[in-house]
Amino acid sequence: MALNFELRGREGSAEAVLLSSGLGGTAGFWQPQLAALGEHFRVITYDQRGTGRNPDTLPTGYAITDMAADVIGILDAAQIERCHFVGHALGGLVGLQLALDHPQRLQSLAVVNGWSRPNPHTARCFAARRHALKGGGVRAYVEAQPIFLYPPAWCVANDARVQAEVEHGVAHFQGETNLMCRIDALLRFDIELRLGEIKTPTWVAASRDDVLVPWTCSRDLAAGLENATLSCVPEGGHGFTVTQAEDFNSQLLDFLSAQVLQ
Repeated sequence: MALNFELRGREGSAEAVLLSSGLGGTAGFWQPQLAALGEHFRVITYDQRGTGRNPDTLPTGYAITDMAADVIGILDAAQIERCHFVGHALGGLVGLQLALDHPQRLQSLAVVNGWSRPNPHTARCFAARRHALKGGGVRAYVEAQPIFLYPPAWCVANDARVQAEVEHGVAHFQGETNLMCRIDALLRFDIELRLGEIKTPTWVAASRDDVLVPWTCSRDLAAGLENATLSCVPEGGHGFTVTQAEDFNSQLLDFLSAQVLQ
C-alpha cells in the first residue's frame, strides 16, 4: 500500500528535501524545520507506515529495509529522481539504508542522533520504555517520552508545550504491536561492516546530552563513513531539532546549500 505524503515549499526546479522522523514516526516532528527549509527547497514529509495518516498493521520481522522501500515509493509517486534526505534517529537509519540500497536516489544525507550498530545503553532505554508500556499502559509510556527527548530545564520552561505533546501522543498512539515492531527493527539495525560502501555526502549531527542515544554513536558513525562531517551541539537532548531549532536549521541549511547541484 502506497503511503500518503505532503509536498510543500518551493516549486518548479527547486531540489527536494525529504524528512523522516524517529520512533514516533509522524511528520509533525519536523514542524520547527518546515519554514526554514521551504524557503529554499521542495519539502517532502510523511507519516511512516503504521503511524498517523498511514495506518497499517506491521508484520513480524518488519525492518529498516522495509521503511527504506517505502521512501522509494514516495519518491516515485512524487516523480522525484533524487533528494536530500534528513532523518532523525530511526529516520536516520532509514537514510543510511537508502544510501546502501539506492544510492542513486540520494543527493545528500543528514543523520541526526543516529547510529550504525546496536549499543547497550540505547537497548536498556528501550527495554525500560517497553516495560512502561506493558506495565503502565499507553499513558505511562507517553508520559515518560519527554524524559528521553528533552533536557529537564527545557521541559520545565516549556511545561505546557510538553504536556500538550503528551496528550497528543496518547490520543494518536500508533498501537502496541506497531511500536514493538518498530523498536525491534531499530534494535536489529547493524551496518557497521558496510559503512565503507556509503559514498553519499553525509552530515552527522548529535547532542552531547542526549540520554537515549550516546553522542559517541554519531562520532563513530561519522568516523566510519568516507564522506561525512560530524557536528555536535553541547546541549539540547535527543530532540535538539526542537529545543535548539534555530541553530539546527542554520547548520542543516549550510550543509544542504553546499550539496546543491553537486
